[in-house]
Amino acid sequence: MSTISESTTTLEDRSVSSPQQSTTVRAASTSLANPSRIVIDDVEKSYAEHRVLDGIHLNIEPGQFTVLLGPSGSGKSTLLRCVGGLEKIDEGHIRFGEVTMNSAKVHVAPERRNVSMVFQDFALWPHMSIFDNVAFSLQKPGVAKDQRRRAVTEILERVGLADFAARYPSTLSGGQQQRVSLARALVGAPNMILFDEPLSSLDAHLRERLRIEIADLTREAGSSVLYITHDQVEAFALADVIGVLNEGQLVQVASPEEIYRNPATPFVARFTGVAGELDGDVVESIAGGRVTVRCAGGVVHARVSNANALTDSRVRVFVRAAPLRITAPDAEQRNDHARLAGRVVDAAFRGRGYEHVIELDGGERLLGVFSEERWSRHENITLHVPGDACIAFARE
Repeated sequence: MSTISESTTTLEDRSVSSPQQSTTVRAASTSLANPSRIVIDDVEKSYAEHRVLDGIHLNIEPGQFTVLLGPSGSGKSTLLRCVGGLEKIDEGHIRFGEVTMNSAKVHVAPERRNVSMVFQDFALWPHMSIFDNVAFSLQKPGVAKDQRRRAVTEILERVGLADFAARYPSTLSGGQQQRVSLARALVGAPNMILFDEPLSSLDAHLRERLRIEIADLTREAGSSVLYITHDQVEAFALADVIGVLNEGQLVQVASPEEIYRNPATPFVARFTGVAGELDGDVVESIAGGRVTVRCAGGVVHARVSNANALTDSRVRVFVRAAPLRITAPDAEQRNDHARLAGRVVDAAFRGRGYEHVIELDGGERLLGVFSEERWSRHENITLHVPGDACIAFARE
């Protein structure tokens, strides 16, 4: 459901009851008038002997669009479900404003949190019309029937489905069903909306269209958003702030630009997209936190991540694909660019141009190197590598 109604524990069957906790529960029972700061403080969660969340710290400001990015099994969905109240936590606290929603002793029921959720599989009731699916979250005291009808009609118009109100989910396409799910999440003006990989089951063209609609409608509504995905392109396009999860640990929290330009760890660099990796040795330190690195294929300039200090000369250089430029071997060189010799292994047409696989003279391969013109397989080329394409870490 969009407005969460399931829970593992209700207010009445909390494991511990005390006057202090009763005050917390009464405060949580009243919907907050405006989005509150969400504080996730040292949260831990385990299933049997497997620790899924390991000391998570994250603050979500009112109206902020926060994306949790990480591979399958990193703990994204578990953290989302803890915030929504569908899972208990073992240690730590989750607070909405001053109200504790989760702790080792307190667990506020999902329906008391003024939180909506959009699922990957749409989660629409097949026996209800589109109108009734969206209206369900407004079936509560204090919402008059005519007020409910106006709200549902307005939100269906905003997502382009006003003409489909009387139809049933099975008659709609996947993209239309996800719009219904989004409308249902927005109609109650929740303080927070949770998105559980809502675009992953859709075709590529639908993902792009719905990504824009999600960004536009949620920001217009002013709700805070926690959105999980394993797609770094999606994360960069949507987020105000990205938190990167790996094996239950939040390894970096920053803006999309900071994550891309200054990844905190090799894992973050890899997961946010690199053309390839080059082992090398630092031969010179340059002003501004940069180094000159000699690799098997030549010499490159690289930024050193702010979060990492190099302990010796041995480094691994992560190369981003976007800034790279392919030229003929005898093309004029820019002074601020390194040059690596190589040959084209493969080229793939991508509509706006071509992505190439380049094998350097040292044997390493760089993937996804873009050029508007197609370079022939086995053709010798020169790869121009600006300093902002490379990030150096101490070699693992």
